[in-house]
Amino acid sequence: MGHLISDFGTRLISLHKAEENILDTPIQFSEYSVIIVNQGEGIFYSDFGTYPFKGPTLLFSTPMQLIYIKNILEVEYNVLQFHGDFYCIEYHREEVACNGLLFNNIYLVPSVPLNTADYDSFKHLINQITEEIDTTAPSDIVLKSLLQLFLAKSSQVKNRELEDDSRNSLRDDEMERFKQLLETNFLTLRKPSDYADLLTMSPNNLTKRCTRYFKKTPSQLITERLILEAKKQLHLTRKSIKEIAYNLNFQDEFYFSRVFKKHTNESPQTFRDKTGISIVADFYR
Repeated sequence: MGHLISDFGTRLISLHKAEENILDTPIQFSEYSVIIVNQGEGIFYSDFGTYPFKGPTLLFSTPMQLIYIKNILEVEYNVLQFHGDFYCIEYHREEVACNGLLFNNIYLVPSVPLNTADYDSFKHLINQITEEIDTTAPSDIVLKSLLQLFLAKSSQVKNRELEDDSRNSLRDDEMERFKQLLETNFLTLRKPSDYADLLTMSPNNLTKRCTRYFKKTPSQLITERLILEAKKQLHLTRKSIKEIAYNLNFQDEFYFSRVFKKHTNESPQTFRDKTGISIVADFYR
């Protein structure tokens, strides 16, 4: 593994080589992870979701997600990781547009299938990152530039994929409305039946259509949206745990902590300690 370490011992950016197989068993990382699948087929498990894939493809995960890969056919992959202290995807939203597209989007499959030309481009970038990390004194400026280019290219390919999907697949307007309702009401409405009533459909019908359209049940999406908001406030603000619990409509900070730990395997404070507080936190004070 090649890596760049901060003066305080934080692993800022690293590249795990294919032979390391670090995702054979469930694991959580403090960093953002991009899995570059060179070849093979498998299933990517990420918190609430299960995603079949075939290489070459890119897979994405956010800090402290529980992830692993189950091989169907022999999978060869590299893992590029970076800490939020090294490159803040929220701060650089305009440059790369990956926050809410590649990362932190509960409605999209966290993968980007690659054609031959795209794969060659990413392989070239990975080679450049490898060369820089392996130098005696790697430059954080060079590495940030290469990482930004990698993420911007990933966003470009993902957007192209979504445009193709919108032209080739049937849009479910009712499920798009469910998504809008969830984004508006997730702090107050936490049962699938609440949304089924708003959509004037049976809970069973909502479950079937939601699972077909989003590859997740309504319950999964409701829970995941709440946990995503908790993670955002822990990472992007300096609010206390008590304030965040209040903002998310939990009865107290202790109940919030129990729910958060149940779904992330970490307490809110431990999550904040491991992922850090983003440089954009002061913008929201």
